[in-house]
Amino acid sequence: MTNIDLQRAGPVAVIGSGYWGKNLIRNFYQLDALKIICDKNETLLAQFREQYPDVETCLALNDVLRQEDIQAVVIATPAESHFILAREALLAGKHVFVEKPLALTKKEGRALVDTAEQKKLVLMVGHILQYHPAVIKLKTLIDSGGLGKIQYLYSNRLNMGKIRSEENILWSFAPHDISVILMLLGEMPETVYAMGGSYLQRQIPDTTLTVMDFSDGVKAHIFVSWLHPFKEQKLVVVGDKKMAVFDDLNQDKLLLYPHKIDWLDRVPVASKSNAEIIPINMEEPLKAECQHFLECLVKRQKPRTDGIEGLRVLRILEAFQSSLDQNGRTIELSRPTERLSVISHELSATPYFAHESAYLDKDVKIGEDTKIWHFSHILSGSQIGENCNIGQNVVIGPDVIIGNHCKIQNNVCIYKGVTLEDGVFCGPSMVFTNILNPRAEIRKMDQVRPTLVKNGATIGANSTIICGVTLGTYSFIGAGSVVSKNVPDHALVVGNPAKQIGWMCECGERLTNDLECLTCGKKYKKSIVGLIVEV
Repeated sequence: MTNIDLQRAGPVAVIGSGYWGKNLIRNFYQLDALKIICDKNETLLAQFREQYPDVETCLALNDVLRQEDIQAVVIATPAESHFILAREALLAGKHVFVEKPLALTKKEGRALVDTAEQKKLVLMVGHILQYHPAVIKLKTLIDSGGLGKIQYLYSNRLNMGKIRSEENILWSFAPHDISVILMLLGEMPETVYAMGGSYLQRQIPDTTLTVMDFSDGVKAHIFVSWLHPFKEQKLVVVGDKKMAVFDDLNQDKLLLYPHKIDWLDRVPVASKSNAEIIPINMEEPLKAECQHFLECLVKRQKPRTDGIEGLRVLRILEAFQSSLDQNGRTIELSRPTERLSVISHELSATPYFAHESAYLDKDVKIGEDTKIWHFSHILSGSQIGENCNIGQNVVIGPDVIIGNHCKIQNNVCIYKGVTLEDGVFCGPSMVFTNILNPRAEIRKMDQVRPTLVKNGATIGANSTIICGVTLGTYSFIGAGSVVSKNVPDHALVVGNPAKQIGWMCECGERLTNDLECLTCGKKYKKSIVGLIVEV
């Protein structure tokens, strides 16, 4: 497609302009799709304003999401913020391109996939190697039988490079290689195991060796390290006819070795041949990836590396991490389900408690050990997680999703459009609205504005939450407050209209000016979404 065709995708915003974000900015700008750069670093933004004077800049995600003409958000922030930012963008009706990994847990990944599916939005993960011309050619060689039966694969991604503290080497380097190996073989492994070593920071591996075993006997291993004397990015595929080497740092990206094994007197003898250079029409993989995202927006089609593909990679990463935590224990992977849950956790079919005066519509789902008390009504299509406590005279629904371990006090109504994540507290008689300008004589249910209350948030008694806002993780809404704007993670807001007066710890205590909790000892630092725990 031409750049003129791609303009039909609409303007794009890039969130995060650092180590990798600057490359995404460059490519989307060259594709005439970039409108806004968002970053909390004002110095970086000033540099980009000089480099791209016709592009807007801003410091807050909300400044992006409130612009109706922004069709898509590209997220290039640290991995720990991927889920939060992608979820907010999807709920705001924006298509999302998120750098790897999709999220840091399968639960979060499922929530993003299902949100995108419900809202009919494009969700794409930045597994860039699947857009590399040499990898695409390698896939063609494998599928056509050019290498014969595949026997094993190995990948090395090594460098003396950027060392992170928010994620280990496995989560930082390995997603690309996992994604490519799954794509080349077209299947999930049956078992995995991982070994690694932590040398610079306690319990943060600097090097890992991971192995995947597939049903037909194929093995694949991935060696990643940010403590290596030289840079290497190489993938080797060994078939019983030929061997292929993809070397991303070599001028000749793809080499084919027609080595063979001769049997002399029943002894295998290697017969080596010269490498054959496979010609590649080379273009920048990142540009191809960005262009593919824009094409998916225009055609409303699923990306090559969509949320489901990202979820598969997350599933394997979690299994590898489990093996690492258990000193290399083999982890069996059960077959993935065809249909992902609509919510980010599985609702249990085991018994819950509902008082005899409570009324539950037939098509609701209630999690294990949840308690529903006197005169409460759970309306059609609603789903409530495990270990929740629903007080007296509470109305939930229709089509409301509530996570695990939530406490909803007496006389609260949670209407269509409201979503509560895990561990949310709703104080007595607090109010959610779901339509901004209701009229008794005019039906406006097609104007429902979604409200999201994130993990661990507390809403005080008699508060009012105006529809269309997001209450951040572990935010704290003082009693009687009226909230009409998004609330950052860990923010303490009070009043009418509600204004921020401080920050709150996960344990529910107010933080000092130095962002330290004197009760539990946790320390925090500011981020683009509020506060995060300081490692």
